[in-house]
Amino acid sequence: MEWQPEPESLAQLIQLLKSTNSADNAVQQQNNQRLDQLSKVPDFINYLLFVLIFMKDEDSMVRTVAGLLLKNNVRQEFSTIPASVLDYVVRKSIDGIGDPDTMVRHTLGTVVATVVEQGKLSSWPEVLPRLMHLLDSNEYPVVEGSWDILRKICEECHQELEEPLSDGTRPLNVMIPKFLVFFSSESPVLREYAITTTTLFVTHRSESMQPMIDNFVVELFKRANDENSEVLKAVCKAVVALVENRPDKLMPEFENVVNYMIHTTQHADPDIAMEACEFWLSFCEQDELVGSLKPFLNRVVPMLMHGMVYSDEDLLLLDNDDNDAVVPDSDQDIKPRHHRARTHDHHQPEAAAASSNSDASDAEEDDDDYSDDDEDFYAEWNLRKCSAASLDVMSSAFGDQILEFVLPMLKEELASDEWRVKEAGILALGAIADGCMSGMEPHMPSLLPYLIQWFKHEKALVRSIACWSASRYGKWAIFGAESNNIKVYFEPLLAGLLEAMMDNNKRVQEAACSAFATIEEDAGVYMVPYIQPVLDTLIRAFSLYQRKNLIILYDAVGTLAEAVGPELNQPQYVQVLMPTILERWDNLQTDDQHMFPIFECLSAVALGLGKDFKPYAQKIYQRSVRIIAESLQMGQQALQDASMDQQPNGDLVIVALDLISAIVQALGEDSQALIAEHNCVMLQLAGMCMVDSEMEVRQSAFALLGDLAMFCFPLIQPQLDGIMQQLIPQIDRNGLHINVCNNAAWSAGEIALRAGKENMKSYVAPLLERLIPLLNGESTQQTLAENAAFTIGRLGLVCPDLVAPSLEHFAQSWCYILACVKDNDEKSSAFQGMMTMISSNPQGISKAFLHFCRAALNWQTPDAQLMEMFIQTFAGLKQLAGSEWEANIGMLEPQMRQAFRERFLV
Repeated sequence: MEWQPEPESLAQLIQLLKSTNSADNAVQQQNNQRLDQLSKVPDFINYLLFVLIFMKDEDSMVRTVAGLLLKNNVRQEFSTIPASVLDYVVRKSIDGIGDPDTMVRHTLGTVVATVVEQGKLSSWPEVLPRLMHLLDSNEYPVVEGSWDILRKICEECHQELEEPLSDGTRPLNVMIPKFLVFFSSESPVLREYAITTTTLFVTHRSESMQPMIDNFVVELFKRANDENSEVLKAVCKAVVALVENRPDKLMPEFENVVNYMIHTTQHADPDIAMEACEFWLSFCEQDELVGSLKPFLNRVVPMLMHGMVYSDEDLLLLDNDDNDAVVPDSDQDIKPRHHRARTHDHHQPEAAAASSNSDASDAEEDDDDYSDDDEDFYAEWNLRKCSAASLDVMSSAFGDQILEFVLPMLKEELASDEWRVKEAGILALGAIADGCMSGMEPHMPSLLPYLIQWFKHEKALVRSIACWSASRYGKWAIFGAESNNIKVYFEPLLAGLLEAMMDNNKRVQEAACSAFATIEEDAGVYMVPYIQPVLDTLIRAFSLYQRKNLIILYDAVGTLAEAVGPELNQPQYVQVLMPTILERWDNLQTDDQHMFPIFECLSAVALGLGKDFKPYAQKIYQRSVRIIAESLQMGQQALQDASMDQQPNGDLVIVALDLISAIVQALGEDSQALIAEHNCVMLQLAGMCMVDSEMEVRQSAFALLGDLAMFCFPLIQPQLDGIMQQLIPQIDRNGLHINVCNNAAWSAGEIALRAGKENMKSYVAPLLERLIPLLNGESTQQTLAENAAFTIGRLGLVCPDLVAPSLEHFAQSWCYILACVKDNDEKSSAFQGMMTMISSNPQGISKAFLHFCRAALNWQTPDAQLMEMFIQTFAGLKQLAGSEWEANIGMLEPQMRQAFRERFLV
């Protein structure tokens, strides 16, 4: 007998579901509490399913809310729900998939897809065959409902669909041919579902897709002129997927494809045009293909430039010339902010190098096409922004070759009396800056003054885009070919941006402040003569800007500190800057989004002021420690009580750890007193952070550990054993969680230098077991390999007798990696360690002798002690090797051989 609800309980549930739309917060809160209580009832899922499927006379919103609660309950409580209940949910949901109400159908699809995703397709082998069978139904709601479930399953379970069934066939081998049939369905909804879903398997480079890719292309282009806009957008997305994953299927008809995409990029529907425009952006990022576009540049470049003109729809949202500087920002105006956790990179000042928050992007970090400011600029994605980004990438691909098509239009647009056309020209001028800088240099002496002049244009949108475009030419204004560039171009540019930062329009303030941050980062120490007027403007801006633009302002202050470094440490600057920042620091609540940028700003300022940051350190340090402690405590409570409304903020812990790192670096050994004064609570918190579940928290904790090892080692020495027990497992020999591994490896080297042999000897073997594979791994990220080499060298300096026996297993990779690293203290101590190890085990270097010679010669100005060690090491090797020595030296290139003899053998 089928399950039946108890009428009174069902009536109560329906009343609760109806109340979910109440505008009364008290009712909502009471309602949520009651629903939360009901969710613990064993039959709660059955009640929700009953409302969703069988109560067809109820309002569809009530049924839909029941379905969404059902989905959430399944997702959150999946492991505790009996299999029989889940089977019942799946079976009844598919039975109801032909419901005449579209919202209910789609909610049913979400429920089935959620169950299948949580429990794997293999747990419900009957689902796919039944859904595929229902695609042949004569009832449209049944077919559409089945498609809706299938597309959701394909999105969430695409990998499982590739796995062979018990008879050896893959589900996709049956599904894709069926999907292709629906490309020609009479229903535009089903055509769009079919194209979008099948494109997923092109994007994922599905093995099952490859034998059918030709049929996919044929069926796809049958829909190239479909009358439905959603279908056309799906076609454009599919063409982009082919460009990125199977371009070989487009190249035989490349001219026709280009003609089609040119035509579609100019479609009257801006959404279709934008999807088509993605083709140019993706194509120009394919290095091996982009040259094929050259014959079409005369048509593509003007088309993209026309696409940059603001549409009427854009202006309805953006055209605001109001003096709105005094209008407070709403919470919706401020997008969520995430801090980038610190990664130790010896190529940067100790605290400066930041990394991405996701490990998956670590290795690709250096390949980003745009700076952070450019990413922000391109963030409001539409046809105009896509056209600009495409021209940007195209200019990088073709360089000055595109100028013959850009410059005539640019001249016309910049001279236009129509502000929208002029604005598009200014946007294009900025878009080509990186790729065409050399070709644009002759034009910049006349163009840059116009850009600066447009900072005062009557239209706010022109003023803002002029600021952005000018910032893209900042390096030319500083380092251009003319000897007096600074005076003639940079100073007017800087003055113009500082004035624009005080604009009464918030959009212009934002653009000018972002542009200024870019300029000061490019200028570096060239900003020093202008610190006073810059600070005057920044301080005034603090009193003018609303909440959103204050975030950018904090970044501008931090960037100034990084650019000028110790030059900021002048009484007249400090006495103006610090009270302004600390006033805001004191008034901010912990959950305020401004906490992130002000922490980052203070970190940069601390490093700039060095030991003179001491008067401000204690208050900032104490609050940072308190924030970390409260967040960790909240995390522990959340583990014990999943119903907690307030969740710990890992980003806040990260930014606080990084600020404490900056304080430690700024104060040096003086920071010991600060930490000891508070009973070394920070060391205990850092230890907890080193084993935190969030990768970025561990990353910053190990960066802080390295700084503490450098400047506060007497404080951490009593806890050394516990620290090493936490540290060693984080050096992942497979290089996963790259930034955590990187920081742990670096901090191990800093600890080794100060701990000495007796304290380090028990950790050498487990460290080498992890560091040597990283050093020798072909896929190890460069910075990680370098830090592994530094730490091995430092271990060898402290414990040569324990490390030297392994010399032959890592010497060649070690020498090869460090030969390319710039001279610094870390490299110096590592080389001292290597030479100490060679003295203990000369045979260990024999296979890597030539690499060691090259690495030694790479030193530009070794200090006297290091030079003496090199000479003694080579003298020892010569005495040991005899005739073999001359043979090895003879294998060096002639020029290098001569340099080697002059440097080490005279």
